[in-house]
Amino acid sequence: MIQSDYDPGIAAEYAAEIAGKGLVFMDVAVFDANAFWLLLLRFTFNLIVCWVIIQFFYYRKSRRKDYYFTFMLFSVTVFLLLFLLQSIPMQIGFALGLFAIFGMIRYRTETVQIREMTYLFVIIGISVVNGLSMDVPYASVAIANVLFVAVTWLLESNRFLKHTSTKIVLYEKIELIHPEKYGEMLSDLKQRTGLDITKVEVGHIDFLRDAAYLKIYYKADRDEINTIDSITRFS
Repeated sequence: MIQSDYDPGIAAEYAAEIAGKGLVFMDVAVFDANAFWLLLLRFTFNLIVCWVIIQFFYYRKSRRKDYYFTFMLFSVTVFLLLFLLQSIPMQIGFALGLFAIFGMIRYRTETVQIREMTYLFVIIGISVVNGLSMDVPYASVAIANVLFVAVTWLLESNRFLKHTSTKIVLYEKIELIHPEKYGEMLSDLKQRTGLDITKVEVGHIDFLRDAAYLKIYYKADRDEINTIDSITRFS
């Protein structure tokens, strides 16, 4: 009597698995409805959360379209990489490795402000959370994203952190930089700049040209980030 290796139970389980995948080509499903809708749902949710943070918190102050473009594409790229490659045992290390490589290649050639770098890290963090949390309940993922938005809103608002703008000024009245003449220097700067200056710091002093660099702190009329404030001379 010939013994057969055929197991009806295993065959039925395999057939059900193949049927659940729908059309299969080279052992890979051509279309999986569940995976498709899960991708679309999580991608839309991640995109909305990142857009809210970028549009209403970052862009409202900085008005930098170049970083707006960068943040949104970073969000899309990191999310899709992690979502589609989550079966590969790289996961978080893979995402952070990509960011590190990109930073060494591009961002080391250009000075990026700490605010932009912080937002970039936040966008990457949100995309990592949404792309890898397949086994986490939807409620927990939603709460995590709400916390991202809430903390960003609190820190960007003036409720806890009062925004103070700064400028670098080349000041020629070097005789007024003496500590005992601080009030006179402050009044002179307020009159000449028209700014509501609250504090002045004396930096580099050039006695050959009778000038000194001052860093002034003032209350801005508009709650915006001025990217030219730190420029001290023409390139």
